[in-house]
Amino acid sequence: MDEQNKNLILATVLSFLVIMVWFWFFPPEDPALTQAPPQTTEAVTDATVPTAATDPSTTAVPDTQTDPVADAPRVAIETPEFSGSLSLLGGRIDDLKLTQYRETLDENAETVRLFKPVGEPNAYFALFGWAGAEGIAADAVPGPDTLWTLESGETLTPDSPVTLAWDNGAGQIFRTTISVDEDFMFDFAQSVENATSDAVTLRPYGLIRRHGEPTDLKNFFILHEGLVRFTDGELEEVDYDDIVDYEVDDRERTRADRIEATESGWIGYTDHYWMTTLIPEQGQPFRSTSKYFEARDLYQAEAVMPLETVAAGATTTVTTKLFAGAKEWDAIRDYENEDGVTSFLDSIDWGWFFFLTKPIFWLLHTLNVYIGNMGWSIVVLTLIIKAMVLPLAYKSYVSMAKMKELQPEMEALKERTGEDKQAMQQGMMKLYKENKVNPASGCLPILLQIPIFFSLYKVIFVTIELRHAPWIGWIKDLSAPDPSSIFNFYGLLPWDAPEPGSILALLFIGLMPLALGISMWLQQKLNPPMTDPTQKMIFAWMPWVFMFMLGSFASGLVLYWIANNMITFTQQYLIMRSHGAKPDIFGNIKAGFKKDPKPANATGKPSGKAKPKSGSK
Repeated sequence: MDEQNKNLILATVLSFLVIMVWFWFFPPEDPALTQAPPQTTEAVTDATVPTAATDPSTTAVPDTQTDPVADAPRVAIETPEFSGSLSLLGGRIDDLKLTQYRETLDENAETVRLFKPVGEPNAYFALFGWAGAEGIAADAVPGPDTLWTLESGETLTPDSPVTLAWDNGAGQIFRTTISVDEDFMFDFAQSVENATSDAVTLRPYGLIRRHGEPTDLKNFFILHEGLVRFTDGELEEVDYDDIVDYEVDDRERTRADRIEATESGWIGYTDHYWMTTLIPEQGQPFRSTSKYFEARDLYQAEAVMPLETVAAGATTTVTTKLFAGAKEWDAIRDYENEDGVTSFLDSIDWGWFFFLTKPIFWLLHTLNVYIGNMGWSIVVLTLIIKAMVLPLAYKSYVSMAKMKELQPEMEALKERTGEDKQAMQQGMMKLYKENKVNPASGCLPILLQIPIFFSLYKVIFVTIELRHAPWIGWIKDLSAPDPSSIFNFYGLLPWDAPEPGSILALLFIGLMPLALGISMWLQQKLNPPMTDPTQKMIFAWMPWVFMFMLGSFASGLVLYWIANNMITFTQQYLIMRSHGAKPDIFGNIKAGFKKDPKPANATGKPSGKAKPKSGSK
């Protein structure tokens, strides 16, 4: 197989790979349902709470049965990141807005709402309680529907915690002191005071409950949304449809999956940019449970702490953390490094190439700290990456320069060998060997680029730091496609550009995809041209095919590709010039020290004798 056929196969494979990835990222929409699914009226009953004498390890968390009363007392929450309230019914945090984030770039866009109370669509909340085990009745412990009283504090702020209290009337007083920091972490200190003459045994727990799947579920192959938990060194990510497929647990008559953590871990739900996570005291065992209540389409994540035996006249306190907010890298890193939350950075979906994605994002984030603009940070990041791989790419560019110089001789060889493919192949190999050219080295930069490309795509698509991050002029969001379009002559005409992702947007592409196509075309001009007409046509169309295919990708990724193409073009041009080749972008080549190469025969040697100069004998 000759080198040009190898290049064709490589280009075809890469194009097919891009097409397959395209359909993963942008799958066709499912057809609309013509009939609503049947509704079930099956009730989900509370799980029986076993006694310690039977099996204390199976102490169950009560299921929420009733909706909270609409006028239940509430406590306001005000922090630099949050606004909202918690309900004294169950002590639920069920009303939480992220004040620093809006749904869209529109000035009047609504603030992102993380938690919503039961009674609203897609209710989503967290609460903490106790499950009885021995010496205490099932209805003598606070649960999801317990009406607490506000014992101290008025508004929950970083400087003012609040304490909820509940007296069960049987000799135990339960308290929960809730505090919050400047970012996204709540602390729940649950205590029980036993004023009786007998010891009691019970378990503290925390749960996060979600009514149905998120309405803005992306369902992209590159992104995980659903359950995320870390248990004793192992990270687990479970999609919502896989949670639905859990086996039914007969003890609680629901679908569940339990893991007994021996040392450390956390459990919760992750969306594209937001996350809620229960974090028990690290270094202590707990039960990590994921449930699905099929009859009511409810997802529930639980952290059930070890049994606590409270002696007569004693008080026991257990503290559990709740992360609820944006997946900001620096905040999550600080919780891992300073607060000791084990491997908390893994809650961000770094993907298969995490060994590249993590350092790439760290470098991008660090550059942005100094530059203050994510777009220019991507350009500088590209420069750094290209500088790092330059030693590996240098030989490739030198080899391509020599191949470009040898192109006239290869054309002559093709004319001489005609349809004799074997002779053509032998002649080319001889030509490469004599000129110390390695044609396969041209693949190295492409192979290096693939994992870097996907890692950067992961960074741009997944991390919240790119969300609504502007670059220049019309690029207001590097995580979204270029909004400009020739459809309205880039804003000169009074109508709007096509919606990103639509068919019209693919046809009427923006300025950045156009720049991408041109940059690919320029880079292609420095490569040895194809001698086969079919191959030549395929390579000629490739920049423009990619231009349309990537037109609806995140503009940050397109910016990276443009910068990469232009830096590669500059590097390759300068290296070719330094080795005697004098290329120009219109395909002409002046070989410098080989001004008049003689045609070669099938052996790679010049054929015939040179004509004597005029006047020679």
